[in-house]
Amino acid sequence: MSVRKLKPITPGQRFRVVNGFDAITTDKPEKSLLAPLKKSGGRNSQGKMTIRQKGGGHKRRYRVIDFKRDKQDVVATVDSIQYDPNRTAFIALLVYADGEKRYIIAPNGLQVGQEVSSGANVAPEIGNALPLKEIPLGTIISGIELRPGQGAVMARSAGTFAQLMAKEGKFVTIKLPSGETRLVLADCMATIGAVSNSDHQLLVSGKAGRSRWLGRRPRTRPVAMNPVDHPMGGGEGRASGGHPRSRNGIPAKGFRTRSKTKSTNKYILERRKK
Repeated sequence: MSVRKLKPITPGQRFRVVNGFDAITTDKPEKSLLAPLKKSGGRNSQGKMTIRQKGGGHKRRYRVIDFKRDKQDVVATVDSIQYDPNRTAFIALLVYADGEKRYIIAPNGLQVGQEVSSGANVAPEIGNALPLKEIPLGTIISGIELRPGQGAVMARSAGTFAQLMAKEGKFVTIKLPSGETRLVLADCMATIGAVSNSDHQLLVSGKAGRSRWLGRRPRTRPVAMNPVDHPMGGGEGRASGGHPRSRNGIPAKGFRTRSKTKSTNKYILERRKK
């Protein structure tokens, strides 16, 4: 994986850094795994705006991803590595021995033609999915379930990974990408390896229009608003705005919003870094 810095032949390309797409092997998605994706533009069922800074963007089709990896003990071959407009990571098209095709989140280092599988008895190699209790300590993992059979919910973004730290009883200890250390049930599935497209963090859009293509609308700075619109608005001249906080008054910059009575607090051994 690599990135390319474009030559400054236009103002929009002067600072732009784009993905090299070295890992991508085809630009044609699998038709049977495409689904329609409807945009809301931040509006609810009444047509009222409930989320700001949303709207527009290029039309997309959803790629149906197999987050559960529940087709166990059947060998699949990696047919291609593809771009997915709905996520930062690349996706891999698997063709199983019985002919079925499925998309998975592509781990870093997965190659076309490689064989992968899932189940309790498979080897802990790149792209394979195993229950956490069958994975050796210290292994780099991604696509982790929180409840058995739920499907992957943690460490799915480009370049992210977690590490298996310890096993004790029916729980294992995992260090997550945020720095949080928590207990997860040992029967939950996880994929071996870090998520692909780790260079995503190096990309620079170069112009405002690229954010519009992604469906992001302009954001008004709170300090530019009136007091009626935001707690940080108002003041004479260019006032700084006081303590940074959200529109409904919740402080930013380190204020903890997690409930102290949340039932899953007992599974968190170490909070994420500030």
